[in-house]
Amino acid sequence: MNYKLILCCPLLAALLLQSCSTPKMLNLDPVTVTENIPGSKVYRGSYTRKTDLINTRLDLSFDWDSAYVHGKATIQAKPYFYATDQLLLNANGFRIKNVSLVNSYDKKPLQYKYDGKILSITLDKVYNNDQIYTVFIDYVAMPNKLKIGEDISSSGDRGMYFINLDGKDKDKPKQIWTQGETECNSNWFPTINDTQEKMTQELNITVPNEFVSLSNGTLEFSSLNGDGTRTDSWRQEQAHSTYLTMLAVGNFTITKDKWRDKEVSYYTEPAYASTARLVFGNTPQMMEFFSLKLGVDYPWDKYSQIVVRDFVSGAMENTSATVFYEGLNMSEGQYIDQNQEDIISHELFHHWFGDLVTAESWANLPLNESFATYAEYLWDEFKNGRDQADFKGFQDLSAYFGNKSNENLDVIRFDYADREHMFDEISYQKGGRIIHMLRKTVGDAAFFKALNLYLTRNAYKSAEIHDLRLVFEEVTGTDMNWFFNQWFLSSGHPVLDIQNTFDPQSKEVSVTIRQNQDLSKTPLYRIPIAIDIYVNSKVERKEVVLDKQKQSFVFPVAALPDLVNIDAEKYILAEKSEVKTLQQYAFQYEHAPLFMDRMEAVIMLLQKKEESLSKRILITAFNDKNWVIRNTALLVLEYLSNEEKTSVYQKIKELALNDGNSQVRASAVEILGKHYRSMDNRTIFAITARDKSLAVKKATNDASKK
Repeated sequence: MNYKLILCCPLLAALLLQSCSTPKMLNLDPVTVTENIPGSKVYRGSYTRKTDLINTRLDLSFDWDSAYVHGKATIQAKPYFYATDQLLLNANGFRIKNVSLVNSYDKKPLQYKYDGKILSITLDKVYNNDQIYTVFIDYVAMPNKLKIGEDISSSGDRGMYFINLDGKDKDKPKQIWTQGETECNSNWFPTINDTQEKMTQELNITVPNEFVSLSNGTLEFSSLNGDGTRTDSWRQEQAHSTYLTMLAVGNFTITKDKWRDKEVSYYTEPAYASTARLVFGNTPQMMEFFSLKLGVDYPWDKYSQIVVRDFVSGAMENTSATVFYEGLNMSEGQYIDQNQEDIISHELFHHWFGDLVTAESWANLPLNESFATYAEYLWDEFKNGRDQADFKGFQDLSAYFGNKSNENLDVIRFDYADREHMFDEISYQKGGRIIHMLRKTVGDAAFFKALNLYLTRNAYKSAEIHDLRLVFEEVTGTDMNWFFNQWFLSSGHPVLDIQNTFDPQSKEVSVTIRQNQDLSKTPLYRIPIAIDIYVNSKVERKEVVLDKQKQSFVFPVAALPDLVNIDAEKYILAEKSEVKTLQQYAFQYEHAPLFMDRMEAVIMLLQKKEESLSKRILITAFNDKNWVIRNTALLVLEYLSNEEKTSVYQKIKELALNDGNSQVRASAVEILGKHYRSMDNRTIFAITARDKSLAVKKATNDASKK
């Protein structure tokens, strides 16, 4: 009997999402826009650069009662190219007290206009682009007073947040933290909202003595003010984009670590200081791995990671000082169940892709987010092996396929209605899978050499998608327009109908692949494909290129193949419809080498769980080397006869007690409570009740009640 596998099917999506990593996309209030209605013409290019910011110094103090920011900004700048006597700064909802030109001796008042959003300053003369000037601005910022729908699009756009500012919530600490992406830092200091705008900075932050502060760069010194406050002076001498400026203030315990000769630190609430090194302790190893892999050492003065309350996103890669949401406040039991290393590696990798080299426009955001998403795969591959990395890729694929509303969006898209819409499954998960396909297409040596060239050539600058393409062309010596056009600059994905037949007379296998995607909206793809043909316990790989709507490939074989494994590397981002026999899926599980080979087989065998061959293979999969497959195969318990259940009882007990993954242990405990209530499991439950995993403890508690 033949069975049809369609990727991605609902069962597949459900299985994939059983262990999804923490979301990293922004969670914002709905944004209502009208600029991108059907028929409208929208182009979101790079901003025009009129001014080049060189350095920003901020002297800041805070009014906790009113949630006001009292700031003094000293801005060094010059015209970008054309001579001008005007400086335009984004400053949203400020009270401007004074604007002056700073010279060697004093400050000269300057004329300015302010409409509540743009501060337009008339300089004392016309400056050329080789002439630097310094402007001083005394202001009050009021982020809590910004009105949603009028001053800001959503509650996630305030830029600076005062947490529990009145101290009435006894279960929540008082904190201040900032979130600059996309263009929210201009809600607490005057600047230019443009990803291309890079500057060095100095932040002098006055805080109560009992609090600590964190900002970009290094803490140069602290000064006691004699009034119960202290001023911390932070300096960053390497230029970065204005949206990456940050600060955080609160009662944090600092756990110190080190990578080479650079400080690594973890800022947590005191209650979580004991597990800070457990949660973040792999950071130095990650820094070393990424530095060696990219051939570019971690480029910033230090690396701090801080966990705050009520964060508006999963995390934010502020240069040298990443902010995480409170889900990183973890007990040992929580860490065992989900260690959050995906999000930690993601934000760290941004310090190369996003911070060192920054997307020159929000349309090019995948140059930041697709690479950071792919870093999760790279770290998993290094630390846990390809099997676990491929599961991560599988999850990303499922997340992309799971949101059909985004299917017709280009990856690099200049027609977005609102820049916040760029933070979606296209920029993250689909983009990460495209990066993986790029790696597979050119090979590892060329892939990492091209990334090195991209980073070194564009260091401390901004870049667009064509900068990435050009370095790949330079390294490989081949034209890469076909790849970048179909994947980065177009929407959708291939929809492949795959068939294969064996002719016993000619002893040939014919593989026919048809691209069924809507070609009026989606490209006809060029896809290099590996096909593995298994005959008499031997496997032979055939490399072909799919570049027509329908193609057939014919291969001589010695006998009827046990399996024809198409897309043998399992890397193509495509919906695939394919027919195989039950025996072929069983063979695929037992002989094909990759996680995805086995996962596909297990999914299809579960759909035919009444077949004895399916049951046998699924029971074998209880011993699979990958925990996801072990956990998925356990679903067959629902369909085993009483005799079959008895035959695997000892194995279920073994998994409950000894499996290396807490999710599998928890599943096995649940099975004991549901399917083996006639057995005496009290001794087992007494042991699992002491498991450090919270998931296993909960499963034990639930099972014991049944």
